[in-house]
Formats: sequence, structure tokens, C-alpha cells
Amino acid sequence: MSAWPVAYGRRVFDVLDSTLSEAGRIAPSLTCPTWILALEQTAARGRRGRAWSTARGNFAGTLILRRTEAPGVAALRSFVTSLALLRAFVALTGQVDRFALKWPNDVLLDDGKVAGILLESSGDQLIIGVGVNLAHAPMAADVEPGAVTPVSLAGAFDLKVSPEAFLEVLAVEYAALETQFTTYGFAPIRTAWLAHAARLGEVITARTMRDQTVGTFEDVDPEGNLILRTGSGAVAITAADVFF
Repeated sequence: MSAWPVAYGRRVFDVLDSTLSEAGRIAPSLTCPTWILALEQTAARGRRGRAWSTARGNFAGTLILRRTEAPGVAALRSFVTSLALLRAFVALTGQVDRFALKWPNDVLLDDGKVAGILLESSGDQLIIGVGVNLAHAPMAADVEPGAVTPVSLAGAFDLKVSPEAFLEVLAVEYAALETQFTTYGFAPIRTAWLAHAARLGEVITARTMRDQTVGTFEDVDPEGNLILRTGSGAVAITAADVFF
């Protein structure tokens, strides 16, 4: 296994309210990119304030980075993170085709959600929350109607991976892609992400709190927007939940 990436910190807790909350508390004092891992969370949250199931044995981690780019550019790290997650899964399982990337921030395993990402900001710090169903998956009844069914890595493979071991692999994969991103920009990340994109070329639904757009998933543009081909032409979606 590769060594822990140089210049990245690591803090592991048995119990936290939330790794995202802890990141907000310590971000101003950090001098290097730092991963936070909690073996159990008591007040986790997902997108739009939704509760995130964090049973012990699953991965609940957050990466804190100093943001030096414009917010829109920094937000492209959701693609960096999801690609790092996919590569970590492939490194652990030896499987490629069973994993896919769902815009904007989920990783799928056999068409079920195995991991999710949440980005937040704290001053000039970017906070990237990562949740992975390593050992357990939430009940389907606990997720939004129509959402992708949760699955776990242990349920799909004869494989037990501890959160600490998963962090070791993920941190290495992320650091390599972060270097690529800061050196060459979003273009190579975008190309690699699209090579694993779920339902590319198929009809999907992008739903916001106010409306929804149905169209063929055509592309992700250089700004990270979802491009759907509709009867009225190409539509760029900046933020939405995607349904298949």
C-alpha cells in the first residue's frame, strides 16, 4: 500500500458530532490539508441538511483544504473527490465496471449509491465531506422517494475494509488527483470523470426545489455543469438532484 501523502495531516476520532462540524471548528488553525475521520457520528448531515446514516463501520471523513481559487473553480473538487473515491474502490476490489459516477457528487456500485460527497466553505477553507457505506447501507425507506437505493461495499463483495484502511487508500488517490487538478486544471479530471459517468447518453431527470428538467445526459461542461439535451436544445444545469 502507498504511504500516507506528504504534506497532508490526519486526525482520527472515535466519536464526533460531525466531521463537517469539526472541520469548521479547526479549519482556521490548520497549516496544511487535513483529513478528519470519525468512527461514529452523532449529528451527521448530507446535502440540503438531510440526515446521513453513519453506522459504525462506515466511513465518515472530511478533507479541509485552503481555497486559493474562485469559488466556482474550487467547487470542481467534487469531481476530483468522486474520481478519487472510484479509484480507491477499484484499488480495493480490482473491479472497474461495477462502479460509476453520478453527477454531481455520488459514487454508484451496481447502480446503487455507495458514497456521497458534500462541499462547504469556512472562510478561505474548502471543506469536503465524504460518506461511504463500507459495512452497512441505509434502508431504502430512509432515503428520498425515487433516489438511488443505497448499497454497501461489504454487501457487494466478500471484503471487509475498516474506515482507517479506506482513508489510507483514499488519501493517496485524492492527493495524486489534487496535484493533477492544480497543475493542469479541470480538463483531465473532466475527461476521466466522464469515462465513468452513470447514464451518459441516456434520458435522466434533474430536479431542483422549484422545477425539473428531463433530457438526455449529453455532457459535463468545463464549469462542471450538467448538460441535458431537451426538445428545446441543450440546457446547462448548475445544481440539482439527478434521478434515473
